[in-house]
Amino acid sequence: MPSIKVNGVARDVSGLSGDTPLLWVLRDHLGLTGTKYGCGISECGACTVHLDGEAVQSCVTTLSEVGDAEVTTIEGLSEQGDHPVQNAWREHHVPQCGYCQAGQIMMASALLARNSDPTDEDIDTEMWNICRCGTYSRIRDAIRTAAKEMQSR
Repeated sequence: MPSIKVNGVARDVSGLSGDTPLLWVLRDHLGLTGTKYGCGISECGACTVHLDGEAVQSCVTTLSEVGDAEVTTIEGLSEQGDHPVQNAWREHHVPQCGYCQAGQIMMASALLARNSDPTDEDIDTEMWNICRCGTYSRIRDAIRTAAKEMQSR
């Protein structure tokens, strides 16, 4: 596999083993450090990225699993950082320490792409990412705000 498509650009990954976790490809080989390492076992969600629009945990997704799929990282969600979820995150002052927030935003944007009007139960079920600071109520409020912004477009 000589290249993968990341944030709309074919990126050279020749020489890397197919069992290399996508997280390390993104961070160490491509310099896209917005995606964070959390647990390494797909339990925390800090490393969430999109694979053809679906949220996946890059710590357990291997390079060979990517294949021809499009990878979107937090850096590629919006060139100007103005995706509705990012706007809502700022409006609601969601981050405290901020470490998990890229993964939270990627999970929330995938949720809203599938469900434009999620209920609180939908949000609580789908947003399983761990936030050590406990900003879950602000996350829920931000998702509701982002949903409204997306619906008005």
